[in-house]
Amino acid sequence: MKVLKIIFLLDAVFAALFSLANFYFGLDVAAFAFPLAILFNGALFHHVYAGLLKNPSRTNFGLVKKLFQYQPFAHLVAFILRRAGQTGTSFVYDVFSVCFWLFSFVFSLAALRLISDKSLKKIAPDWLEFSKPKKRKGGAWLCFELLDWADALVQAVFMVLLFQIFFFQFYKIPSESMVSELLIKDRLMVSKITSGPKFPLTRVGLPTLKKYKRGDIVVFRNPHYSSGRKDEVKSVVSELVYMLTFTTVNLNVDANGQVKADPLVKRLVGVPGEQLMMVNGVLYSRTKDSPNFAPVAEDAKWANYNLNEKSPELKKMIQEFPINQEGYEEMLAFEKERDSMDISAAKKECAQIAGAFAKMSGGLAQVPAKKDLLSANDLFEYNMMRDNYSLTTKLMAAGREGAAWFNAFMTDWIKESEPKIKDGLYGGDLYSDSNFRLNLMIKLCVGKFVLRNLQLIAKELPYSNMVDDPQIRELWDRAQLLQSYINYLDRRNMPVFPANQADGTPSYIPDDCYFMMGDNRFNSLDMRHSYDERLVPLTAFDNYSVYYYTNMEPQCVGQGKILGTTEFRFWPKGRIGLLK
Repeated sequence: MKVLKIIFLLDAVFAALFSLANFYFGLDVAAFAFPLAILFNGALFHHVYAGLLKNPSRTNFGLVKKLFQYQPFAHLVAFILRRAGQTGTSFVYDVFSVCFWLFSFVFSLAALRLISDKSLKKIAPDWLEFSKPKKRKGGAWLCFELLDWADALVQAVFMVLLFQIFFFQFYKIPSESMVSELLIKDRLMVSKITSGPKFPLTRVGLPTLKKYKRGDIVVFRNPHYSSGRKDEVKSVVSELVYMLTFTTVNLNVDANGQVKADPLVKRLVGVPGEQLMMVNGVLYSRTKDSPNFAPVAEDAKWANYNLNEKSPELKKMIQEFPINQEGYEEMLAFEKERDSMDISAAKKECAQIAGAFAKMSGGLAQVPAKKDLLSANDLFEYNMMRDNYSLTTKLMAAGREGAAWFNAFMTDWIKESEPKIKDGLYGGDLYSDSNFRLNLMIKLCVGKFVLRNLQLIAKELPYSNMVDDPQIRELWDRAQLLQSYINYLDRRNMPVFPANQADGTPSYIPDDCYFMMGDNRFNSLDMRHSYDERLVPLTAFDNYSVYYYTNMEPQCVGQGKILGTTEFRFWPKGRIGLLK
């Protein structure tokens, strides 16, 4: 009995210290932390000292046992509430609070062990009769059975929550971004214990022991969402509510009420000390020790662009095929054409188109090009090709200024691009070079549209006849091919990341940071992209570049945002096993 009293006392001391650590002077939600802790602990130790130790009974025994079972969970709720207010807490403050919680948790478990039947036989045999539940019948029995079930479920929720915070978490795949390794509704076991799990809303926890490497499939907080303290509070509270309502209520939604894509599960493809680039679906990497970009051989094993080549069994389980076999082969042929483009021939052709337009429209003379004659929206590649006839009439209406602008559009790149050649590449790297060539292909298509329109207008043909012109039809086919590729451009390519410094010095992924992508590259919104599109020039060093909409904004993920690594798929039954 003496050991039992000592354990009760130690638990009371640390529970009191924990309660005091939750005191708060503000008038927001954090103010509820101290009353919750003090009232719960007050009720517990009232029944311990004024009840069980002085006047033991089956009621007192049962209440004390339940209160000890719920003490860690009540403390956890108070811990979260205290940090959910407008004023945060310091790291040192959190360390002490966590220590008080841990000691109280340990002594509550010790108390429960000591008041178990096995221990009571040795230290307090007189209490054994109180540990046996009272026999009930009829309606009373049913009510208490239902309460026992509810009690067991609530305790299970909190135990699972604690387990998920520090050890393992179960994760259900919500999208096809990781096909073919992971499919929608696959259920994974995510190991967290080596990834430095932390107490909710604090930096206090276990150290990171995991040495992440390329190829790891990791679960991490989505950096696309804001990560201020209020956002962290909302995330923790929503997870708690989600668990307590048995996954029926999810408060983790964005401003539009849509459930957030958070956390994410992706493949780790870039490690500290690397600079990355992706062209034609091939990931390239370089480091300080290896300054030339070289393909990342391992990435080719995971990256999926053509799902049509998968086995019939797997294809039955895939819901969306972003591109069919014919489109994929057409894309590869287009990339080959672009990469082998004769720039010298393109210079001559652009100059011929500009000269022919100037001759037919009344001449250039020495009129300087008015750069802002067309807006960025007018230069949007889709609009330029779709509205080629309107573009032609607008340039004609501008007279000599229109001819000067068109001449600059078609030829200004010739002198501007020459200084940008490095190692035989326009812009100095494969990505810039390929976009430069794509820009020229679109310019040539637009230029031919404008020139042919002008020729047909000169013949005074009605617009309906112009549409059926064989050359115009051929140009429409070309425009469709160009547009088809641009739709995949940002899923197939990525600029040098991290971007070089202003003087051209390479930058590298910082220590404790990583780069992640989905395996299903055409159907993965990952660390290559932002959630917002913007209209930008296709080529930065062309003053008259065509524009396109992009959400390309690569970013790396800090180690602190990684929640764990996927280890094992336990569902569905036919796909159980370790992950590759």
